[in-house]
Amino acid sequence: MTLPGFLHDVCSAIHPLSLASPFLRTLPLADYGLEWIHPRFPFAHPLDDGTAIIIEHSLHETAKRLGPDGSAYTRLLSPFVAQWQGLIRDLLGPLPFPPHQPILMARFGLHAIRSAAGLARNTFSSMQARAAFAGMAAHSMLPLETPLSGAFALIMGVLAHAVGWPMAREGSQSITQAMAAHLRELGGELITGRWIHSLDSLPESNLVLFDTSPTSVLRIAGDQLREGYRHRLSEYRYGPGVCKVDWALEEQIPWRASEVSGAGAVHLGGTLADIAQSEQAVWRGEHPKRPFVILVQQSQFDPTRAPEGKHTAWAYCHVPSGSNRDVSQQIEAQVEHYAPGFKDCILSRSVHTASQMEDYNPNYVGGDINVGVQDLGQTFTRPAVQWDPYRIPAKGETNQAQLFLCSSATPPGGGVHGMCGYHAAESALKNIR
Repeated sequence: MTLPGFLHDVCSAIHPLSLASPFLRTLPLADYGLEWIHPRFPFAHPLDDGTAIIIEHSLHETAKRLGPDGSAYTRLLSPFVAQWQGLIRDLLGPLPFPPHQPILMARFGLHAIRSAAGLARNTFSSMQARAAFAGMAAHSMLPLETPLSGAFALIMGVLAHAVGWPMAREGSQSITQAMAAHLRELGGELITGRWIHSLDSLPESNLVLFDTSPTSVLRIAGDQLREGYRHRLSEYRYGPGVCKVDWALEEQIPWRASEVSGAGAVHLGGTLADIAQSEQAVWRGEHPKRPFVILVQQSQFDPTRAPEGKHTAWAYCHVPSGSNRDVSQQIEAQVEHYAPGFKDCILSRSVHTASQMEDYNPNYVGGDINVGVQDLGQTFTRPAVQWDPYRIPAKGETNQAQLFLCSSATPPGGGVHGMCGYHAAESALKNIR
């Protein structure tokens, strides 16, 4: 993507949900070469005064760094970190579902239903803790004043202390390669390099699962869907897009706060108010002058990513849906603000605007990498309100293959956890039997 010898992650780079996933944890992916690397710190959040908030694997050590807000941070997260497996199993479960731990889920829900901005202001007194919470919440791609945005911050924080925020050695492609190798050993066949424009493009079968956006379902099989379902898919809502930059670097990023070098992921955006303003602007259709940036510095911890002595970095910010604007200068200005001299380190860059992200993968409608807004109105009812969200109601189902949707346009939504596909497969098996 940049220069020979530099290895970049085309899409996701940090994978806490992969380690936490009730399904992926059962797969013998290490037998096929997948190796997880844990940076010293899951993430860091530099501030304008040259300091940085460091989130460590240890909840206790992180709380000590937060000073007067340490006890509030511990009270908020410790019940969920202590029982993280049950929490994640319920959060990534199918709907409708009876929770395995109803009391824990009820406690989580009381916090999660709130907006990230409101929860941060009511829980923490310091600018530092509020900023760190806002950075975690902004992964939601929602305005931070939106109900349920607080849930994303809670989940990201719990995962940081429960399983860490790891990266895959030799790139995120290692996850796919390991899964593909396992599938082949189980007797599966993979066919690549072929566009599917209609169901007629597929071999005869009794099941077809779409790992696609609702828009692609309509394009490929729209004339075979029941009218009501087709209408609901046409009203499915997509969120903002992303503009992504990959860099080949002469040297490591010269952070003003030196400890930031020990973090795999870095949140660049300033205070809670700054991040909230940036994310709100995107939803108004604007390109923020100072966008919230999520950055990953893989080569700090994985020497396979760059030639000896050189480095890579990966970053993106949110932009209005369908934007074709290259905002790499604004992204680089944010990095430079917290790491003076960064621009002098750049050997080469590769930029993908939101519209180019959709060109790369049509399921990123408008550049939306979550494949749909995950707010109160569309988290639990993706892609349409029906008892089984994975089944695609088609006309004359007795005479044709049964259709299912298994992408992140179904519960539990975005993230590298495989649970959308797992639940869709269970639905398909139950229906075919």
